[in-house]
Parts: sequence; structure tokens; C-alpha cells
Amino acid sequence: MYYGYFAYLAFMLPAFLLGIWAQILVKTRFNRFSKIASSRGLTGADAAREVLRAGGVYNVQINRVSGNLTDHYNPKTNSISLSDSVYGSTSVAAIGVAAHEAGHALQYAKGYSPIQLRMAILPICNIGSMLGPLLIIIGCAISYSAMASAPEIGTALYAIGLVLFCAVALFQLVTLPVELNASKRAVAALEQGSVLNQTELSGAKKVLTAAALTYVAALVTSIMQILYYASRFRPRD
Repeated sequence: MYYGYFAYLAFMLPAFLLGIWAQILVKTRFNRFSKIASSRGLTGADAAREVLRAGGVYNVQINRVSGNLTDHYNPKTNSISLSDSVYGSTSVAAIGVAAHEAGHALQYAKGYSPIQLRMAILPICNIGSMLGPLLIIIGCAISYSAMASAPEIGTALYAIGLVLFCAVALFQLVTLPVELNASKRAVAALEQGSVLNQTELSGAKKVLTAAALTYVAALVTSIMQILYYASRFRPRD
């Protein structure tokens, strides 16, 4: 039993530490560049409009939403929601975050294939995230139960659960280039439209890079969980 705990810790601790570091980096960089106002004085909402205009997209609504860093783009309503700390702020951090969300709107408008793929596999991933771990636990319990008359059923459930859980990692793998591309579009538009000068643009890039690291951490966590479950998989006939 203790071996199982140590084995899980060995697999998951590096991913856990990476995730914590990514979250800390996001908060520290956002707070740091939230204190630096852009020279042009544009708000986050203004910056989002500039990015959309640069991409030739004019039908996206930009709304304000409560919370901190709750910013997101909703393809169903074709709207960008910017948090209180971003919408009306003229800071470099706010402009970077707002531009990133506008980058997602451009991806949908331009038919960016990775984001279409992500939307297509989302239902499967939702099922995998819910049923995968459950089937692994049930399969393990059945397979190694002294009362089990057909342990091969447990083995099959374990394998199915492992495959379903892989869908979560696949979704996160596809998400990573989507997020990086949204930031790339945002930075290009901010530079092209002279929304930020080069020094300010460097700060915005640092905020977006830190945010991208959280997606890397999520992907690493899923991969390490899969590797752990796979290493513990012992078919029993």
C-alpha cells in the first residue's frame, strides 16, 4: 500500500509543483504589469476592439463580467467577457489579457483548424474526465478482489477507463497550440496597431507566457496521471 502512495507521489509531485509555479507566475506577473499603465491610455476593452478590427472582425460583443481573471471568449454567443480587473483598466497586463481573448474570437472567425478540432472532441473529453477515473477505480477493485469470479471484467474496465482518461490529455494537447496561437495573434495586432510600445509589449508577452505555462502544467499533469495508471495496470486472468 505504501509503495502505491510513493509511486503516485513520484509521478505526480513534479507536475503538481509545475502547476503551483505556473499559478504563482501568472499572479505575480499580472499584478506586476497591472501597475504599469499603457502610454496610449487604451483600456482592455479598447484593446480587444483593436485586435478584432485588425483581423477584420466587427460582429463580436465585448462585455464586462465580475471576478478576477475570469476573462473568456464564448463562441456560442460570439462574445468576449472581460473581468473587472481587465475591462476598464489601462494597464499593460489588462491589455495583454483582453487581446488574447480577442485572439480566440479571430480563431473562430478565421476557421482556425485546431480550435475546431478542440470543439469537436470536447464532448468525448467531458465523458473521459468523468468516467475514466471511475472505471479505473472500479476495474481495479473488481480485478483484485478475492471474491471476484471474473477478474477479466475488472481488467477490461480498467483498460477502458485508461483510454477514456487519455481523451483528457488529448484535449489539453490540442488546447496548447490554440492558446499559443491566440497570444500570437494578439501580440501581432497590438504591435501592428501601435496599441503598446515595445517596452509595454514585452510586458504583455510576459503575462501571456505565464498564462500559457498553466496549460503546459495541465497537460503534464494529465500525462503523468496516465503514465501512473498505466504503470499500475496488471491484467489478471
